[in-house]
Amino acid sequence: MHFGRHAGENAPTSASMTRTALGKGENLSGINKFERRRGQLALSALTTLSELGYARTSLRDIARNSDFSHGILHYYFRDKVDLITYCVRYFSAMQVARYDGLVAAARNSDELKSTFSSAVSIGLLADEEIHRTWYDLRNQSLFDASLRADVTAIDEGLQSAIWRVVTRYAEMSSKRIRLPEDVTYAAFDGLIYQALTRNSGSIEVAVADLHESVESLLLGVVR
Repeated sequence: MHFGRHAGENAPTSASMTRTALGKGENLSGINKFERRRGQLALSALTTLSELGYARTSLRDIARNSDFSHGILHYYFRDKVDLITYCVRYFSAMQVARYDGLVAAARNSDELKSTFSSAVSIGLLADEEIHRTWYDLRNQSLFDASLRADVTAIDEGLQSAIWRVVTRYAEMSSKRIRLPEDVTYAAFDGLIYQALTRNSGSIEVAVADLHESVESLLLGVVR
């Protein structure tokens, strides 16, 4: 299978990186005790959030399904919005850093195409819960104005990171990009969302298909 051939080649281990980093409270600027604790609490909330969704989940629900009390959650996070956006912002920052790392490390266009497709597809398999939470949060921002600034910032960061991948791929391929930045991002984002929602009960199958689709889209975006 095409996906299987690339899965182990320079593929980021999204699950271990994201969950370990969240659990330790690591971030791009350093580590402190308060942030480490916030990371642990955010990680504990993911399962509840992915099962119930943003609208149906409260801090009390998260506390009931974790080893932490409602009071502790409220001490580290102002409210549910603060907790969820912390987790998603952190995850998106790791994604951006990972994509930029691929751009910096790639020796040729074929390698960049392979590693980027693997990063997107394996990332979905490894961090399905966070992806579900992100898309739920983005949908809720259409109705909840308090979410919009964070959602917009996250979207813009991911869009810029994917654009840097596409731009570098075009340079390495000596080709031109056919689509504008926002349309390119919408196309890749749409593939990820489709894989997440149309997995027919098997996320592994959806991930394999996503890997193929990302490669095909990357080839189609440039000419």
